Amino acid sequence: MKVDQYYCVALFDTVSHVMKAEKVLKSAGIPHKLIPVPRSISSDCGVCLRFLPEQKEAVIKALTSTTHVREIREFLP
Repeated sequence: MKVDQYYCVALFDTVSHVMKAEKVLKSAGIPHKLIPVPRSISSDCGVCLRFLPEQKEAVIKALTSTTHVREIREFLP
């Protein structure tokens, strides 16, 4: 039986917030990927950051004081 892998996505209001967040996560060594916002998720910005659920607390900690994250959602591609 195949278990589907789900991810978390961090949504932002602007591309500049996404770019800043990506820089912060890269500096912190937190694995992530810049992706288009999935069609099933609404956002004012067209890109978001995808990461594994195990990294959620680390992502929140890294981004809380550095940039505005609109929302973090779980996502099953």
